Amino acid sequence: MAVIDQYFQHLVASGGSDLHLSEGQPPKMRAHGAVSPISDGVLDHETLRYMLAEICEPDAFERYLERGDLDFAYEMDMQSRFRCNYFRQKNGLGAVFRLIPTKIATIADLGLSPTIERFGDLRSGLVLVTGPTGSGKSTTLAAIIDYINRT
Repeated sequence: MAVIDQYFQHLVASGGSDLHLSEGQPPKMRAHGAVSPISDGVLDHETLRYMLAEICEPDAFERYLERGDLDFAYEMDMQSRFRCNYFRQKNGLGAVFRLIPTKIATIADLGLSPTIERFGDLRSGLVLVTGPTGSGKSTTLAAIIDYINRT
């Protein structure tokens, strides 16, 4: 088990959506729209570097150190996947992890209008799904793609 998995397990068990890790800061979790620390201790450079390197390919981590950013997906277990974004900031290394649902909700499950299905029937054009962080853009798109795959 990777060291960072303890934070992911806490996130999942607490109903959180995002894990925020920054050098010199305590680990933080977003749950129900609010960000709060999940530990009193702060992350030093070496600890955070180890945690970030441990869950991605070595060549990808080297690219991150060179370029300052990296995006990939990490599967902790069969029920938990995370979208990972590594970045550099003024105070050092940083990363944000978003829990990716393993079960795709249908358009009906989301309580969206059945007219949303018509977007899945389009053969050309551009559909924009916009909104603030955590508003359901990716969830809505996944439901539309699931509809397309089922029809």
